[in-house]
Amino acid sequence: MSGLLLASSLLTNQHSEPAAPPAAQEQPERPLPDDTPLPEIPGTGVLRQGDSGHGVYELQVRLLQIPGLYDGGAIDGRFGTEVRQAVVRFQDRFGIRGDETGVYGDNTRYALMLRTK
Repeated sequence: MSGLLLASSLLTNQHSEPAAPPAAQEQPERPLPDDTPLPEIPGTGVLRQGDSGHGVYELQVRLLQIPGLYDGGAIDGRFGTEVRQAVVRFQDRFGIRGDETGVYGDNTRYALMLRTK
């Protein structure tokens, strides 16, 4: 019998008026003020000698994927002389322009990401 009551109440509720939307949905989206900085995405941004962290770790992993750039280099998340030299070799080999020599900027990052996993 309880199954019939449940089915009956479901059928009755289908014809009732829809519930009002929550107040949050009625407000239009407001853009962030111009001076609000965007959050940093891990692994992005300019990296240079002396930097360390996850972004440098990812850079090292990618550099190892291209023979002759960073062969046998450490995967320790530290942007030292060997990493800088590998970035310079990559920039030279693939004609990357727009970033400082030995600096992993947007143009170098994009080019390396296209060639690695």
